[in-house]
Amino acid sequence: MYAIVKTGGKQYTVNPGDTITIEKIEGDQGSDVVFDQVLMVVDDDNNVSVGRPFLEGAKVAAQITSQKKGDKIIVFKSKRRKGYSKKTGHRQLLTEVKIKDITK
Repeated sequence: MYAIVKTGGKQYTVNPGDTITIEKIEGDQGSDVVFDQVLMVVDDDNNVSVGRPFLEGAKVAAQITSQKKGDKIIVFKSKRRKGYSKKTGHRQLLTEVKIKDITK
């Protein structure tokens, strides 16, 4: 059984027991979260349920395993022949969650 959930403006395919890294959501390590924006669920008999846009009553339960920062991304801007250059960096805040259960 797997599902496709939407969180943080992105879509993720999740199975029970998977650990995924998503954009930061509020919560402490060990707390439970529920994703209710489920786009599609495929059960063990390969029956597909597709939402328009979301499935009614479908939920994915997960547990937060850690809050962390992603790799640093360098942002470099310059204008040729003008002597202008600017270098900055960005580290995205991330949350690692472990999928516990998928309900239809």
